[in-house]
Amino acid sequence: MRLTSLSLLTLATLAGCADDDEPIVTEPGSIVETAQATPALSTLVAAVQFASDNDDLVNLLANPGTLTVFAPTNAAFDALAVELTGTPGATGADLLTAANKPLLRSVLQYHVLTTTVTAAGIPFGKPITSAEGSVFKIDTGSPPTITDGRNRLSKITATDVEASNGVVHLIDKVILPADKNIVQTAQALAAGSPGEFGILVEAVVAADLATTLSGPGPFTVFAPTDAAFAALLAELGVTKAALLADKPLLTKVLTYHVVSGRVFKAEVPVGAPIGTVQTGTFSISAALEITDARSRSSKIVGTDTLTSNGVIHVIDKVLLPAP
Repeated sequence: MRLTSLSLLTLATLAGCADDDEPIVTEPGSIVETAQATPALSTLVAAVQFASDNDDLVNLLANPGTLTVFAPTNAAFDALAVELTGTPGATGADLLTAANKPLLRSVLQYHVLTTTVTAAGIPFGKPITSAEGSVFKIDTGSPPTITDGRNRLSKITATDVEASNGVVHLIDKVILPADKNIVQTAQALAAGSPGEFGILVEAVVAADLATTLSGPGPFTVFAPTDAAFAALLAELGVTKAALLADKPLLTKVLTYHVVSGRVFKAEVPVGAPIGTVQTGTFSISAALEITDARSRSSKIVGTDTLTSNGVIHVIDKVLLPAP
């Protein structure tokens, strides 16, 4: 799908034409008025009105300000309704229930930034904090793609719709804030098919680190695969049971894989020492290879899995701190 850049003239053309079939040209209205003038955003308008408390969300998008809204189309809301209800043929209107109102409020605010960010100013690959407080990221492409807090993907289909209080970008899928922390995300992946991170989850529990890694953080975790742990057992000449029983060693190794703060791939300090929670350091090359304190190498094979309290990068070899 080709990415297009829209203006209010385009929206006016969508909304209707004058008697002589010439497009209606007006000064940019507010984001609410712009959405109301766009038939493809009627579900978004209805959702904002329904989820508002004393018109707070309506006023957020109507009052003077410098906002950015990633606006899902009607088709995007219909797809979300099918996704959440499991009912084929469900529509966005089916989401407007009292039980869904708290979710809708957080989801709608998740689509809003409190600064104006045009297409040219998108910080590709970096965490973007929404008005809801959670983050998502946008990667370059044709069109650019949003990864939301649940690692779902949405495409930006049109950009830079001007409004008096900010700018609107259209997207083809409703984005959702994270609903799992680092531990819960690893557990979900371990329970998947095929499962992954099963040994990591066991190790985190055995080292009594689950509570810490479920805390507010944010943290960046370099997560070894099950194959990486199997290779470590062979390297150390120990069984899994012996490793899990050695809590001091396990804690030292696991905390060496955790960095304070949320560090996305785009922000990795290439070539510089990276301090870990364990207090040791390692470095990452431009090729995304990690050199640990024992000069062993591990490759980052998956990046930027978003969680509510940080981000996970997947590595193919367990890192070891200095002896």
